[in-house]
Amino acid sequence: MKRIAAALTFFTRIPLWKWTEIPQEYYSSAVVFWPLTGWVTGSLTALLLWLAAQVFQMLPAVVIAITGRTLITGALHEDGLADFCDGFGGGTTKDRILAIMKDSHIGTYGVIGLIFYYLWYVSIVVSLPLEIAVAGIFASDAFAKACAAQIVNLLPYSRPEGAKNRISYERMKIWQFLIVIISGLLPTCLLACLDVCLTISIFAPILVICLLIVYMRHKIGGYTGDCCGAACLLCELSMLAAVAMIYNFQIL
Repeated sequence: MKRIAAALTFFTRIPLWKWTEIPQEYYSSAVVFWPLTGWVTGSLTALLLWLAAQVFQMLPAVVIAITGRTLITGALHEDGLADFCDGFGGGTTKDRILAIMKDSHIGTYGVIGLIFYYLWYVSIVVSLPLEIAVAGIFASDAFAKACAAQIVNLLPYSRPEGAKNRISYERMKIWQFLIVIISGLLPTCLLACLDVCLTISIFAPILVICLLIVYMRHKIGGYTGDCCGAACLLCELSMLAAVAMIYNFQIL
């Protein structure tokens, strides 16, 4: 349970540390429970969307939902995406990319990356019926984190001095890998209940994480925490986009 608490403490603003002491070493294996944190953040975001949609049009409801998620997570993944865009957009060598990502200031590429991310996210969710949007948000949050977790299995940590937060993730054992996959896939059952064809959308984040892993290996020989955060958001966005494409194709 403390490993789950470690994952929730790291990925959300839920103050579990006030009620239980979490040893530092538990954070190293918290990657196994990334999809479960997606259950929490995804379900809360979906709930906010559904509640807001009862009194607002879809566009402001989506903005309220994404604002709520940002407050719940402390914009952790968004910070990673901005650093990722700055580093890979402005750096030409491994050392330069890592140096840029380590810098706490946001640059042009980071700003543009966040703008495009939010534009895509909001426009995609607005285009969906409420029930599909709610199910898609919940399912994509969990499955995106399951996909992003594979970075730890397939790439080494890129900084020789270690992570800024002194947390180094351990590669998963077989049973841990199965936990990640199963917990990431279970929320897609909601999509299957609405339309089984929507579950095809899981192949989009799988493709995205494969491309990201190849790209990160080529550019910096591994991953950083910012890479993980960016991967979570890009995988999530790709799955929502796939849900929207499948839905729109069916109604044509």
